[in-house]
Order: sequence, then C-alpha cells, then structure tokens
Amino acid sequence: MTKTPVGILGAGVIGASWASLFLAAGHRVQVYDVADGFEDQVKRYIETAWPVLEQLGLTGGDQDAVTFHHEPASAVAGTGFIQESVPERLEVKHALFPQIEEALEPGAVVSSSASGLMLSQMQECWKDPSPLILGHPFNPPHLIPLVELMGNDRTAPDALDKAEAVYHGAGKVTIRMNKEIDGHVANRMQAALWREAIHLVSEGVASVEDVDKAIWAGPGLRWAAMGPTLIFNLAAGPGGLPEYCNRFAPSFHRWWDNLGNPRLDEETVAKLKAGVDEEADGRSLEDLYAERDALITAMLTATKPLR
Repeated sequence: MTKTPVGILGAGVIGASWASLFLAAGHRVQVYDVADGFEDQVKRYIETAWPVLEQLGLTGGDQDAVTFHHEPASAVAGTGFIQESVPERLEVKHALFPQIEEALEPGAVVSSSASGLMLSQMQECWKDPSPLILGHPFNPPHLIPLVELMGNDRTAPDALDKAEAVYHGAGKVTIRMNKEIDGHVANRMQAALWREAIHLVSEGVASVEDVDKAIWAGPGLRWAAMGPTLIFNLAAGPGGLPEYCNRFAPSFHRWWDNLGNPRLDEETVAKLKAGVDEEADGRSLEDLYAERDALITAMLTATKPLR
C-alpha cells in the first residue's frame, strides 16, 4: 500500500529525527528549512539513525526518498501529513503557518512537535486552524515511541484519527490529551521527578550519580513496563489499588508534604554539573548519546513482542 507523503518543517535535531523515522516507515519525505547546508546535516542524521531503525524493524522504506526545500509551501505540496518542528518560539510558528495554509492538500493534517506552546496559541495565526493538531514527541522521535496528541473544538473532527494512523504505522505509541495544560503530560511528569531529584542532591541526601542510579536501577525499570498507577495496582496483592492506598496513603501524604521546591540558580546548576561530570567519568557527549540509544534500542527490541 502506498503511504502518504510526509512534509517536515524544520530540519534541526527533532525534524531530522522525524524525517529518519518516516523514511524508514515507507513514506516519501519532503524537508524544509532555512539554514544553509541543512541538506547535508539531515542526510548525515539519517545515515546515523538507520542502523538503529533497522534493529527496530522499521526500515521498510528508502532512506534516499527525501527531497529538500527552501520554501515551506513547496515542502507541504502533495503531502497528506506534515510534522512541524521549527524553533519553539511563537513568533516563528506564527510566521510559518500562513506560508503553508493555502498550499495544504484538502484533508491534510499539520502536527506540531511543540513542547512548551499550547495548541490554542498556535491556532491564532490561521484563517482556518482545522488542520492543526499537537503531536509532541519525546527526543529523539525516531527512537522514543511516545507522541502526545491533542485537538480542540477548532480542529477537524478526523484530524487526530488521521494522525494516529500515520504515527501507529511508524511504530509510535500515542496518547490523547483531553485539555490544554502547560508542558502537556510527560514533560510535567519528568519535571516533577527531576524537581525532587534536584532537591535530594541540594539537601545532601545523595549524589547526582546515586539519585540517577536510584531511578534506572529501581522504579525506572517498572515504569518502562507499566505506568506508575498500574504498577501500584499490583503492589498490594488481591486488593489492588484500593488496598495499596489504604496501606500507604499516610506515607504518601507525609512525603508529598515534604517534597522540595528547588530553583535552577547558579549554585544549583554548578552542583548538578559537577555531579554529571563525575557520573560521565570521562565519556564524551557522543559516547553518552551512543550508550543511551543502544540501551533504549535493546529495551525496545526486547519488549516489542510483549506490546
């Protein structure tokens, strides 16, 4: 079955990652950016990502089925799905969307990767915002399955269904947000966890390395299998979640009342940086990227038959 061509607006790290994924999933991809030399950068990213995508079984496509465009309208022409990943500034997105609106194919969906902007803000520059949805990924999109989806009463009724079909065809896992909130869902969850991690370091409870280790060697493994609420549902035996809450509500209430509220001031950032440098133990950023991607790929490969 021929898959709809995909437009990519913005060829930074997120856009290049999306381009790699959609190519691997069998789409023809049209990439737009304003930067000089972005074509070579995207090609290099695709070449680097391709072995990982092969391990994940997502290379049914052609990595050369990509064209490059310096005009956004040209990049969306003839496409049924567009992933927008230009810089996370409202004025940049407001300048971009009017340039593509008249060039969109009937029924096309424009999905924004925005992590900090709200859909209602991005709709303000549209004559008809019905094609626009939120489609927020986790970095890097070609590797992390999650996409957070949201529409509203100004969104075309079938836009989310169309987007979900494209994402699922590329191996993504989607959730739907029922209302707007700053930071969406997953970013708020990780912000809450990181806040307490920073508090524990600032208070001298444990080092940066040991706080990190407490997650990846502890609850992080459980959360990679199931979400926190379903995990707790299994933690008290036959009584399930009500019994768990009955047993541990006083403890959680005490912990919640005692959670920290740190700030990323100069002193705190310096302490975190020193801890990260010690944890890295001489490994470069490139080494850490490769280690992260290899571990995530291995976990996804191992759990794929169970999903």
